[in-house]
Amino acid sequence: MLQNAFLDTARKMKALITGASSGIGREIARVLSTQGCELVLCSRNADALQTLAAELKTPCRIIPLDLSKPENCRELYAKTKNDGVDILVNNAGFGTFGAFSETQLDDEIELINLNVCAVHILTKLFLADFRERRNPTYILNVSSMAGFFPGPLFAAYYASKNYVTALTAGIAEELRRERSRVSVSLLCPGPVPTNFGARAGVSFGLSGTPARTVAEIAVRGMFARKLYIVPGFAFRALLFLSRAFPRKLVTRIVLLCQSSKNIAAPAEKKLPTSPECR
Repeated sequence: MLQNAFLDTARKMKALITGASSGIGREIARVLSTQGCELVLCSRNADALQTLAAELKTPCRIIPLDLSKPENCRELYAKTKNDGVDILVNNAGFGTFGAFSETQLDDEIELINLNVCAVHILTKLFLADFRERRNPTYILNVSSMAGFFPGPLFAAYYASKNYVTALTAGIAEELRRERSRVSVSLLCPGPVPTNFGARAGVSFGLSGTPARTVAEIAVRGMFARKLYIVPGFAFRALLFLSRAFPRKLVTRIVLLCQSSKNIAAPAEKKLPTSPECR
């Protein structure tokens, strides 16, 4: 449960959430709505957005857009810049699995556009507005434990999350030095049961942390103005221990972990969903 101070904050705010149709993004929308936060939900799955909006108790606007197209990121900003958005949650993303020499270039370009370019564009545009505001504002970028490691067999996905992690940390330090009221946070979950595996074409052995639990931890950490939000003591310990080993050894260990994943049967291509750590 969220603390009362965070509940009072949420009741006065409006949040824009990308990738809100499923997984972590959908659960963050539910958590914020439960606490009285108004919402703007974006995904390219309009039907799923409408279903979610009908369930929520607070005012909710839906904007169906494919954010893997940079021009649509600018369109999303143009549609919402005058809506009084106080919270930006960059959640949309997906992964591709396989040896880099064998994965499809078009899929990876789409991944980079969604996981990297969309986050960069929306963060930059909204940050400029947020810095001019007198009230506290928040940006939550959804990365992954993958954002701290190299990722053989998931090279493009891990690289995209490394970018988000480094970008967010750099922005946070700039804001700290200028004593800004804008807070920038980075959510780095471990495995989360979403549609990520189906989109990436693999199945995973670990059940992971429920998306609702991750969402509650994310919202609590965001309002507490934490930079790194890593759900689960085990994953925080793993991150700490990984820094004690040579990078080359860590890379080989990651490869062994990735090689144990089962390749899923080919299926009809699904929409990008919430990212999770692999």
